Amino acid sequence: MQTANLKWVQEEIYMVTTTSNHIIPIDNSTKKTAPGSMELVLAALTSCTATDVILILGKKRQKLESLEVEAKGERSTEPPAVFTKIELTYRLRGTLDEKAVRDAIELSENKYCSVAAMLKKTTEITYSYEILPPL
Repeated sequence: MQTANLKWVQEEIYMVTTTSNHIIPIDNSTKKTAPGSMELVLAALTSCTATDVILILGKKRQKLESLEVEAKGERSTEPPAVFTKIELTYRLRGTLDEKAVRDAIELSENKYCSVAAMLKKTTEITYSYEILPPL
């Protein structure tokens, strides 16, 4: 079982200790001394899908040199201010087959990424990608 243990520091600032014993500061105030809760949701989505894409492209013997994933999220105006739309942009570099890239992203988005699976229950997730030539 995975766990998260939160300790209130002050105002809207917290320290969370994860199952793997990492400590993450969270700042839900306007000061933004650390990432906020919803920023961490986007970070979780990008890291989840990036891991899938890297592993899938590796199995397809694609020569991936670098990968960046950007997430832009729109939230509802009414509480709870959930994400209503998230746009993912993948920037891949290497000697890559476009069909392999598209298939890897779709497999992540529709089958393997657990964060995307949870978010899709309330959020429209779209994606685009750009394949850059190898260095």
